[in-house]
Amino acid sequence: MVELVKSIKPVSITAYSSISGCGLGNQALFETLKENKSSLAELELFEIPFSTYVGEIKEDLPGIKTELEIYNSRNSRVALAALNHTASGLREALEVAKSKYGSHRVGVIIGTSTSGLYETESAYGVLLKQGNMPDDFHFVTRHAYQATGRFLQLELGLTGPCYAISSACSSGAKAIAAGHRLIDSGVCDAVLVGGVDTLCRLTLRGFKSLDLVAKQPCTPMDKDRKGISIGEAAGLLLLEKISRDNSMPKLLAVGESSDAHHMSTPHPEGKGAVLAMQSALQLAGVKAELIDYLNLHATATKINDKVESKAVQQVFSDQLRCSGTKGVTGHTLGAAGALEAIIALITLQHQFIPGTHGLELLDDDCNLQVVKDSQSKQSVNYAMSNSFGFGGNNASIIFAL
Repeated sequence: MVELVKSIKPVSITAYSSISGCGLGNQALFETLKENKSSLAELELFEIPFSTYVGEIKEDLPGIKTELEIYNSRNSRVALAALNHTASGLREALEVAKSKYGSHRVGVIIGTSTSGLYETESAYGVLLKQGNMPDDFHFVTRHAYQATGRFLQLELGLTGPCYAISSACSSGAKAIAAGHRLIDSGVCDAVLVGGVDTLCRLTLRGFKSLDLVAKQPCTPMDKDRKGISIGEAAGLLLLEKISRDNSMPKLLAVGESSDAHHMSTPHPEGKGAVLAMQSALQLAGVKAELIDYLNLHATATKINDKVESKAVQQVFSDQLRCSGTKGVTGHTLGAAGALEAIIALITLQHQFIPGTHGLELLDDDCNLQVVKDSQSKQSVNYAMSNSFGFGGNNASIIFAL
């Protein structure tokens, strides 16, 4: 086996919050997963010339305060909705961390693939009609990858490291990994990490051009799967160095790899996926048989699900319980790694296993224990989440109670 990097110290997950097509807050996400109910519906945000279902956020989004109006975008407002959700306690926990460590010791790392592209598309629509861009459009503060992270930093009054990660569908997971390293290296004491992505025309048309978009709601891991359903979401988590209070769930490790096999197709043997999962286990110091649940990347494309099945079989026994939740949330792209990390945390919190919405029959060569219907009253002490992006950008996260 390839020699992997040394172990890393765990960090606490002090608070976390989400918004997606399932609704605002972790409880809404949990209830939808428990019911194994799809949030996918026909697109309302804008028009496209083909049929598909999406995981669109329907909640009213908060406004951006006047002094930060230059950062106003759907991406920033979605992030702000997750940040402000009172029941999650995230904003309160960040204020405590800022007071405890100092604003310069709290970082912000946000993963995204679209950032404020929706606003840029709208601005170019004005350009085509009027011959000039709107006066209030600012590319760097609305479209650029770092815009949402910078907005959150300014909103919270933080002054620590702040940057963005864009590695396609693993962006949110890799932001979690980067935040973990900032704490482990002593650069920060706490880091707000996660992923935020919102619907836009280019994403839907782009995946359609690759023949990857399903006309009906996606069915991950199903033998008759037809492709992805795109969603939008924000998943935000506060990582913090472990203190005397050990009651919080722990981020043990994130295993990463980059196989660079193909621009949009995973390695046929799943080599990068295998390496990411093995790396996570070694960094965490956890044996494969201790993992109680695995949230699969499971996009519902023919190739992705087949390759991931093959990779998981190489690392784990056929007794590992796993499921793909994108039939509930849609594929939230740059936010998927963070949203599904939160789903893994929810399995620890509520001791349940989410189902795989739309799954009827597995491929003949898939020997995984893929859970069809959600299972309550389960014993979950260690949970893993996979995120595999275009270009072979892979990440596997392990959490524990």
